Amino acid sequence: MHRETVFIIDDDASVRDALMLLLSLRGHVGAAFASAEDFLSALQPNWRGCLVVDIRMSGMSGLQLQAFLREQGLPLPVIIITAHGDVAAARQAFMADAVDFLEKPFDGEQLLRAVESALAGVRAVATAQVAPCAEAVAPRRAPHGTLTPTAAVLSPREHEVMGLLVQGLHNRRIAEELGISHRTVEVHKARVLDKLGVRSVVELVRLVDRKLDRSVDD
Repeated sequence: MHRETVFIIDDDASVRDALMLLLSLRGHVGAAFASAEDFLSALQPNWRGCLVVDIRMSGMSGLQLQAFLREQGLPLPVIIITAHGDVAAARQAFMADAVDFLEKPFDGEQLLRAVESALAGVRAVATAQVAPCAEAVAPRRAPHGTLTPTAAVLSPREHEVMGLLVQGLHNRRIAEELGISHRTVEVHKARVLDKLGVRSVVELVRLVDRKLDRSVDD
């Protein structure tokens, strides 16, 4: 496969069929596999493109496949999809440089945006390798939310709630930790998401982790 290909890896045949149809309608080349093991047995070093991988599959999980590809230095960006998402799984995926983490059922446009972002990164890397002296640097994956000056106006309590949210604690546990009501936690959570311009705790985790990455790089 010399063309950019979107590799769908999901043990649900209906999901594979639906995603292959969606990609084909947008002009993308797709290839589907029922398991991570099937994909790895067919994998060739010259394959280019990205992966769309379910987390929960019989045998190797999507996160295990992502970790294996990273350990082997195989330049295939990964988009994680799941019907069983949680903050811990999202954090693990993003720490391993996932392009995106989409919770089923997701909008087709969300997936297509993630695929385009992944393929743009692949092209940027290829360009940099062809012209190493150029100032071409592969862009980091683009977050849905971007840190803005509003981050500075989070109240002390909102900062506390945000810190516990990104650790994976649920609202009732946060209420116990902070000695406030469950309803109050929900209000603070809604304000944090609104001020930081994100739509979910998964996106909040992604935003916080990326800010930490930039701080380390700086």
